[in-house]
Amino acid sequence: MAAQMAVNSGASLWGPMKELWETVDGAVLKKQPESVHILDLQLKKHKTHFLSLFKNPPKSAEQREKVRKASTEGIAIQGQQGSRLLPEQLLTEAFILSDLFDIGELSALELLLAGEHQQPHFPGLTRGLVGVLLYWDGKLCVANSLRTLIQSRHGKTFTLDLSGELVALTTRFTDELMSQGLTKRILALVSEISVGREFERLQKERGLGNEKHRKEVSELIGDCRQALADSLFSWTCQSPLSKDDTLALIGHLETVAAQADGSLDHVNQALVMALLYCLDVSFVEQGTEDREDLLQALPLLTERQYVAAVHNRLMDGQPWKLPGLQAVCRLAWALSLRVLSQLPQGSALVEFTEADEALTDQALLGNVFLFMREGLLGCESFAQEEFYIRRLHSLITDFLALMPMKVKQLRNRADEDARLVHMSQQMDSELPSSMRKDLENLMFLIGEFYNKDSFGLELGLEFWSPTESLQHTSLQGSYLGMALQRPPHKQVVLSKFVRQMGDLLPSTLYISYLRMLKGLANGPQCAHYCFSLLKTNGATHSDNIQGVSGSPVSWEHFFHSLMLYHENLRRDLPNPDASQYRHPPLRGITQRELEGLTSFLELLTTIITWSENARLALCEHPQWTPVVVMLGLLQCSIPPVLKAGVLNCLAAFGKSPEIAASLWQSLEYTQILQTVRAPGQRQAAGIEVELNEIESSCEEYPLTQAFCHLISTLVESSLPVNLGAGLRVPGFQPYLNFLRDSVFLPFPTRAYRRPAEKWEVADSVLEVFHKLLQDYEPQPSDFVQEIVELQGEQLPAHKPPGHSIMFHLLNDSPTLALCLSLLEEGVRQLDTYAPFPGKKHLESAVLHCLCLLDLALQKEVVFMDLLRESQSSLLVSPMEQLLQGVSPQTRRADHIVSIARFLYHGSTNPEAAFQSAKILRRIASYPNIQNRLVGDFTHDQTVSDKLMAGFVECLDNEEAEEGTENGDDSDQQNKMARIRHETQIHILNLLINSLELKTPNLSLYLLGYEVKKPVSSTNLQDPGVLGCPRSCLHAILSLLQRGTEKRSGPVITQQAPHLAELCYQVIYQLCACPDTSGPTMRYLRTSQDFLFSHLQHMPFILPGNQIAALSQMSWLMKTAAIELRVTSLNRQRSHTQRLVSLLLDDQPHTQHTADGEFGMEEETRSVSGFLHFDTVSKVRRKLLSVLDAIDFSQDMPELLQLDFFERTQIEQVIANCEHVNEQGHTVCNVKLLHRVLVAEVNALQGMAAIGQRPLLLEEVNSILQQVVERNRVRRSLSAKRHALRSWRSLVEVLLTACPADLIPADDRQLIIRDLLLDLHDKVLSEDAAGELMPIVAGAVFTLTAHLSQSVLSEQQQGEGLEASSGFASIANSALHLVLRKLLDFILCTGGGYQRLRAHLYGSLLYYLQIAQKPEEPDTLQTAGKAMWERLTAPEDGFTKLQRENLAIIESYGKSLMEVVCRDACDGHEISRMLALAVLDRILSIDRQNQWLVYVCNSGYLRSLVESLRRDDAALQTLLTPQPPLLKPLYIYESKMALMTRVAKTGQGAVELLRCGLVVQLMECQVFDMVPDSDAHRGMRDPSGFIPSPMDRYRQILLPTLRLFQVILTSTSVNHQQGAAQVLQWLIVHADTIQSLLRCHELSMGSLQELSLLTGIISKTALPGALESGGEVNSAALMEFQGHINRFQRLCLSLLGYLVGSERERLLKQAEIAVPREAAERREEMEVAMQQVCANIMEYCQTLLLQSSTQAQFSICLFSPSGSEPAGRDGGRTDLSSTLPSMAYSRAPSLGLVLYLLKNSAADFFRFHQSHRQSLSKLQSLDQLPPEELKELCQGLVSGPGGVEKISSVQRSLLAKRRLVQLVNNRAKLLALCSYVIETCLFVLWRHLEYYLLHCTPTDPKDSLMPGASLYRSRLTDGEKMFYRYIHIGASHFRSILKTPLAVNDTIVLDCLCILILFSLDSFGGLQPSGSRALSLSRVSQQDLDLLKSDMVAGFGEALQRKLLEVEGMYSQVRSRYTFIQALVRRIRGLLRQPKS
Repeated sequence: MAAQMAVNSGASLWGPMKELWETVDGAVLKKQPESVHILDLQLKKHKTHFLSLFKNPPKSAEQREKVRKASTEGIAIQGQQGSRLLPEQLLTEAFILSDLFDIGELSALELLLAGEHQQPHFPGLTRGLVGVLLYWDGKLCVANSLRTLIQSRHGKTFTLDLSGELVALTTRFTDELMSQGLTKRILALVSEISVGREFERLQKERGLGNEKHRKEVSELIGDCRQALADSLFSWTCQSPLSKDDTLALIGHLETVAAQADGSLDHVNQALVMALLYCLDVSFVEQGTEDREDLLQALPLLTERQYVAAVHNRLMDGQPWKLPGLQAVCRLAWALSLRVLSQLPQGSALVEFTEADEALTDQALLGNVFLFMREGLLGCESFAQEEFYIRRLHSLITDFLALMPMKVKQLRNRADEDARLVHMSQQMDSELPSSMRKDLENLMFLIGEFYNKDSFGLELGLEFWSPTESLQHTSLQGSYLGMALQRPPHKQVVLSKFVRQMGDLLPSTLYISYLRMLKGLANGPQCAHYCFSLLKTNGATHSDNIQGVSGSPVSWEHFFHSLMLYHENLRRDLPNPDASQYRHPPLRGITQRELEGLTSFLELLTTIITWSENARLALCEHPQWTPVVVMLGLLQCSIPPVLKAGVLNCLAAFGKSPEIAASLWQSLEYTQILQTVRAPGQRQAAGIEVELNEIESSCEEYPLTQAFCHLISTLVESSLPVNLGAGLRVPGFQPYLNFLRDSVFLPFPTRAYRRPAEKWEVADSVLEVFHKLLQDYEPQPSDFVQEIVELQGEQLPAHKPPGHSIMFHLLNDSPTLALCLSLLEEGVRQLDTYAPFPGKKHLESAVLHCLCLLDLALQKEVVFMDLLRESQSSLLVSPMEQLLQGVSPQTRRADHIVSIARFLYHGSTNPEAAFQSAKILRRIASYPNIQNRLVGDFTHDQTVSDKLMAGFVECLDNEEAEEGTENGDDSDQQNKMARIRHETQIHILNLLINSLELKTPNLSLYLLGYEVKKPVSSTNLQDPGVLGCPRSCLHAILSLLQRGTEKRSGPVITQQAPHLAELCYQVIYQLCACPDTSGPTMRYLRTSQDFLFSHLQHMPFILPGNQIAALSQMSWLMKTAAIELRVTSLNRQRSHTQRLVSLLLDDQPHTQHTADGEFGMEEETRSVSGFLHFDTVSKVRRKLLSVLDAIDFSQDMPELLQLDFFERTQIEQVIANCEHVNEQGHTVCNVKLLHRVLVAEVNALQGMAAIGQRPLLLEEVNSILQQVVERNRVRRSLSAKRHALRSWRSLVEVLLTACPADLIPADDRQLIIRDLLLDLHDKVLSEDAAGELMPIVAGAVFTLTAHLSQSVLSEQQQGEGLEASSGFASIANSALHLVLRKLLDFILCTGGGYQRLRAHLYGSLLYYLQIAQKPEEPDTLQTAGKAMWERLTAPEDGFTKLQRENLAIIESYGKSLMEVVCRDACDGHEISRMLALAVLDRILSIDRQNQWLVYVCNSGYLRSLVESLRRDDAALQTLLTPQPPLLKPLYIYESKMALMTRVAKTGQGAVELLRCGLVVQLMECQVFDMVPDSDAHRGMRDPSGFIPSPMDRYRQILLPTLRLFQVILTSTSVNHQQGAAQVLQWLIVHADTIQSLLRCHELSMGSLQELSLLTGIISKTALPGALESGGEVNSAALMEFQGHINRFQRLCLSLLGYLVGSERERLLKQAEIAVPREAAERREEMEVAMQQVCANIMEYCQTLLLQSSTQAQFSICLFSPSGSEPAGRDGGRTDLSSTLPSMAYSRAPSLGLVLYLLKNSAADFFRFHQSHRQSLSKLQSLDQLPPEELKELCQGLVSGPGGVEKISSVQRSLLAKRRLVQLVNNRAKLLALCSYVIETCLFVLWRHLEYYLLHCTPTDPKDSLMPGASLYRSRLTDGEKMFYRYIHIGASHFRSILKTPLAVNDTIVLDCLCILILFSLDSFGGLQPSGSRALSLSRVSQQDLDLLKSDMVAGFGEALQRKLLEVEGMYSQVRSRYTFIQALVRRIRGLLRQPKS
């Protein structure tokens, strides 16, 4: 029992009913697929609700007790665990509700709980009031379901086109209900339920809330009754009722009463129509295929008792409450009996069928036709129901066709009555009382009935028999258009009735006959027939002569009469200047004639409104001239009503533009509105007087309304500019002034007899203003004051009427004030929710006001721009500012709020809400208003709630439907649905635009964010939680979420694609905006699970609207990308994981297993899990299927084929009409283009142009269609680009931002492979659009980068290297496929798209990187393997892949080479750099040198080399402190890198030299522009991105030096040529080079410079280098020798600088400068220093070897001093001496070499130790403690705390990389140390051998130059003489030094010094033949002895052991045999032997 007593929180009286209605609606009305099964279940579940219709669950004591205890013991709620305590207040309300509706206590409680839950949807109502609404809504859902189920039955009247299965189900179900007494239950309920009674009960218990609540409750109750009555009506339409049910229905109708106006209410009308369908047998005449079945089911034919019972009941003399209703039923029954009597089955019913005449008579006595007109047609809903109309039509036509004798009787009686009337008029006696007006009533009925044709059925056509073939295109009937086919009998009879009634028509029937004709002329074809009838009725011309008068119902008669009236009345025209302008006594027009004339004018108006042919034929008729006569009549004194009729008729004529133009002139001529005052005329005349004096005093305004209607029609057709020219200033202005000043502005203050007329007048005049402003386009000419000359006066010309209206709206004018007060009045009236007279017209007037404001806002920008440019003196204010003014009514600035309040009435008044949304959207686009708007909207809480509710209600509206742009608006319902949809679109655009503006803005308020606190502090909740109201965000989400739980996906994406697109955009903007992102994403993630539920339904496929589908997906993917990024950053792994697997998994998800969609999958999963390639159970990855949805092909519109217009000019016009729309697409404004082209066509003159006009217009049409197509293509391409970009960003986020371990490496590679191959397949298809290529290229670049990264990281982790099929998880074949596609893509881009290829080159570089061997640790153990083993070792994976890659690249041949080389030489900078890099990469793997040969032979290499000279100027600008751009530097670096690569082969190096590379570089002046490092220190870029000028200089110099070094190495065979050229470069830039070698501040950069410079110098600045360089004259040779000597000395002095303690100081300094990178910086510096030392020592060695092979003839580079440098003075102390040249000439001591040797040996052991340690760490990486790992990573991770953030896997990878770096660094240092040791030993040995064996010590008396005698013999004669001169000079110099100096001697001394120095420089170290170094000071024996003792001390046992150990430890392991041992032995020998 407890389970049954649980409370359903969805309310069993509402929730399940709502669900039932949604199911029925979906199955029957929306025809959703697969809904029959669900409907069947629902119907079984709810059968009892239908059987006991509207029965409430009974009260019970048990329930009451349970509810009473709910506050103490709690109560169980379905779907929730445990019981819940409810507050006492709620229980009290539940008991009240239970008593109120007499329902069970639990049901009442449920309603309240549901009310509480639904409360956010009903702002301002309590839960009890919402409960009342839900109660009745539940009832309505049942009633609607019943009605819809009955409508879906198969039957005789209509069909809904449903499946047979569904129809069978509903028919079976409803039959069962009917058999259980449904009819009686419905009739009982209709009687029981009444709005009045229910309201009384509710009022008593305070169950009614505000006006809106009252209205909603009354509507719900009324709708319930209506739905029940409609159910019965629908049943009888399809199937007959049983006898008892029919009698029950008749019994109910007997008691029915009419409303106050004599008409029936909607419900009773439905029941009457139900009975009429019950008695209907007219379908028997239709020959449908199921006629026999229907006849069998008809009880009228099969059941005698049925007929008897009904007959007796209707024949019964008992009068009904409404005798007219009884008469209608009797007539219907009589006609049914008449039809039955004509059927074969009718013979059995003769006794009844004979009574048909009597019944008809009874019906006529009951005034049947009068009641049909007043009781049935008088009900406003009658015209809205097609089947009511059809049934009444059949009733009327059956009477006329089946009862011809009765009709004849009626006519005879009418004739008789007419005679009686005539006689009584003659004799002035009373009219007889027995007169019946049946025929008159019948005619009025026909006239009124056919006059309303809401559905365009044109049923009146049955009254017209087509005598002649109709040339009409839109014939509707099946038989109407066939002239030869005989029309049906009924039609013949009816048309005869129309004609005969007009024959000899008695005057009493004249008006009614005209009214009937007016009704029957309603419709295009009917009007034509009626026109023909009236034409043929007229007597012919000959008859007139003979005096025979035609029929009184003919054109002839009508117009003849009109002319007579005109003639007659014209004589009485009053004098306008008479003191009183009043109507004289009417002469000639009686009341009867007035009615006749009015009826005729109405008939005429109807005919010419529908038939254009009639309009033209009548207007052009030479005798009748209707327009002239009517205008004449208007000038006569006739009643205003007649004048109004005439004006309405003229308005109908004015529908044709041809007539309208002449009508304007006639109107002006006749001065209906006086526009020209006669001189001396005191008083106005014309319509103005009529309005002010006659209409105002009568308080009725038909004439004014008709005049407004006429002007409105004429304005639409044509508006002549020169109206009134010659008599006044031409133009429309007088009419506008009259409408504005006399009609519009005074309208609120006039008196009205009919209150509704007030709004009718306002509506009609505002309509004219609306049309005028709508057609107005501001032109520059409007703002120039033109002058018109009139009768010798200069008068200002009138502006266009639109300009005048615009001016009044953009000023604080009475017009604007009245419009705004009208809006306030409108919204105030609407807020009452009460009907009032003229409501429809008030709404229409309000709508026109809103349209005017909208148009003013729309046009004001252009208007004000033109005004500004014209410098006119007009003053206007922007509309949005005027709207912020203060309202005189409320004394508050609330105009905008008033406009926004119309949204609250969106459900009842959708058009006003639409315009309101449009205006708000325009206003909100102004940023400065936003803050003010938020203040106005939130100022008053109740108004604020209402406004929010209005916006939400408009967004929530379920009736909105997205129509096509040019949709058919004939159906009002469709039109309203489309308008509601447009309103939603405007609101969303308003939100989107406002979100882009600064906070606080309107969007934030409407979406529920904080506007008074920081936005980010918002805490979004579900509506109702913590008092959170329902906001636009909730509405948007509920729109989007509808249907996400079903398989078909979100409903909105299919039903309203554009709306869905905007909704997704709003969500994206909220997620992307920093302020709103946090709260929004939290809410979407936690409360909604929004992204997952939507992404799982991607891709959205909309066959008809692919553009919208792509946009929807774009915004969704962009939002998903943000979500993935945010959840990854916040480490919300599960969220990220869920989305990642949804997007990337290729295993099917099992989310729909409940529906039984997948079965096999689980078994196959296990099998396919370990297979690499796709197996059966794989599904397409979500990301790929989204890519599939983007169609890369784009059909382009064909070129225009034009016969008349010039194509180039048309293209120009189209270009001029283009603008950027809201979405940012450039589209052509089709309306503007249409205007321009039509104006062009209209401007053509001459007959030929008129003849060709149709062809021209056809061509205009084709141009417009073409432009529409172009716009569509642009939008399509734009949508595709957007979707592709979003897809790309999602892919990039997935691969970069998400934690790497979420996607395993092997999966990652396969995913990237799939994405890459699919992308390429799509972009390489033939019809792929070029516009999409750049985005694809970008995506390919990213993907390739990630593929490369993934493969490399996998290799680093040491997996997959052994696999022979290829590396890593991705097979080589897949990699090759990727490469081929990539190369295809590069080639398919052709000549253009260079920037695009930049991406592809980047991709290619990343791809080629995969096959690059990673850096391996140098373990120094390679000697273990023999050379043979290494040669025969199997090819490793890298080499194999590289070889295969190259084969693929070469298979593309010259075409690929051409593209890459062309891009490398020319074009966009980035493309060039990347193309150069690609060339570099390919050259590095191209063993066959095919590419190199191509580059050299095709001239591209020469082009590159020659471009260096051109780059010089740009490079020089880079060295200014603030460089313009760094591009030239990057390009230069790329070029140098490529040339360096080329130079690595001998062939390439020679080619470079041949191209003149060095010559080009010699001419570059940039190398001489060394920046001053100190000056620019303060100018460093704070971001560190732009390097300092010195660094930039190094970036230019170092690549050049590296290139030279490579050339020197490569050209070892032809070494001389290269070396000589490089030496020339060194000498050309000697000053710079020397300054660099003298460098005072040694930084890392300068050490790099030095290491490269010393390397080059050691290979080039050698003796004899210049001779090979070609012809050089001796003077130049001498200069060169000087430079070379200087290089040599500077290099040696560097050695001293880098060896001593200075070195340690430098290293320390570097560590302090950059503490974070201290370790790496130190390593780099150590390597650089060692390299410099090695280079210098190599240089020394080369110099020694080249000077002589024997020690005794070799030169000496070091002085014979064995002392080691002390302190910081390693050759540095002397450098600061005053004589720089002398100081530099001092040679460094041999002790320095020994010191270097010792240091290197010590360093060697230190490095060796470090190498071993790093290697062991590398081999046991897994065992390293975490701290050490962190320390290792520190240098490789940027940012503070960077190491903490990375994963452990990455940490170990980084540590490994760092260790490999360390190991290789140490290996390099070891190699350098070993080399330095060897060269030091050699230099030591060479010098010691010379000094200790061959040197002759000098004593002080000897010459300055030691050992001169040794080589004097080898000098040439010239040299001997020169030398002798110097020798004499030197001895003289010595003697001078002993005596005081005279002046002359000083000069001699100077000269001597110069000579000596020159000789020293020239003849020093670099003489061709070996000589002693002249720079050495004389060597004494003492020096030699000291040298020897120092050497013995320094070169001791310990050092020797160390050196031999070095050789043992290192050299042999390297399989490289050094001479260390031999040299040590020799030196040891030298030092031991005594001096010889």
